[in-house]
Order: sequence, then C-alpha cells, then structure tokens
Amino acid sequence: MIDLNAAGEGLEGYRLLSAQLESLLTDERDFIANAAQFSAFLYTQLDDLNWAGFYLNRNEELVLGPFQGQIACVRIPFGKGVCGTAAQSRETQRVLDVHQFPGHIACDSASNSELVVPLVKEGRLIGVLDLDSPSLARFSEADQAGIEALAAIFLRLTDC
Repeated sequence: MIDLNAAGEGLEGYRLLSAQLESLLTDERDFIANAAQFSAFLYTQLDDLNWAGFYLNRNEELVLGPFQGQIACVRIPFGKGVCGTAAQSRETQRVLDVHQFPGHIACDSASNSELVVPLVKEGRLIGVLDLDSPSLARFSEADQAGIEALAAIFLRLTDC
C-alpha cells in the first residue's frame, strides 16, 4: 500500500500507481474484467478506503457495477447523492464530509468522505468511479488529480 498522504509523496505515489495500472490492464480490453481489476487495485493500494467501485450509466440511471467493499446501493438516479451529481454534471465531486452534502445517499453509514469521478469516453457518460472513506476529508486535490489520471488510463485501455 502506498502512503499518498505523506508530504510530497502524493504525486510520486500516483505516478507509480499509474505505471502499475498500465501494466495490470494492458493485455485486456473487456470492460467488466478491467473494472473489477481496477476496483480491487484501488481498494488494496490506497489507504483509508472502505469502498471502491463503479456505477454504470443505464438509461440515465446509475446501476451498481464491479466494486470492493461493503454491500452498496444498487440504483442511483442522476442528480441524487454524490454519484448522481457527478453523473449529471459530468464533474468530479470531492466531498470532505458527506453528511454536509445535500441529498447524500448513505449506502454505508461508515462512509464520511467521498470522491466520485465521471467516466466519459468519446463524449458518452459510461458511469462513475466512486471512492469512499471512513475518514473525514480523506481526499485531497492531489488525490483528485491522481484518481482522475488513473480513470483516464482505465478508459484508454478498456472497451466501453
């Protein structure tokens, strides 16, 4: 596990994770296989997570995809909660305290902060990548940039 919270280590840590993810996904193009591997990769390589996974766009509704962690909400409407907001806006949502987020959907009461990256390929919303943490303010701007870069690698190496 890489400690990305150490001073100055975040960017270097994400460079290493990027290289590892490239290697992990380079010989496979299947969406489900790569999404499952990516979820497991994030869950095991990033500290202080209690959930890492995908919600997929199915007719303007998010449906649970491959993930690691506790059981989760199966369907999330666009515009609802952190994931639905990210899907509707197509903008990353970095929430330091989910309990202060209007309309937060508590799939796991242990989650306190969240980072959700919309997955857009060729102008089409594929879904969102969702990371949850039991800690408040777990995700920094460096984490956001790093996870967005990892998501871009996933999209480039995966048939969607």
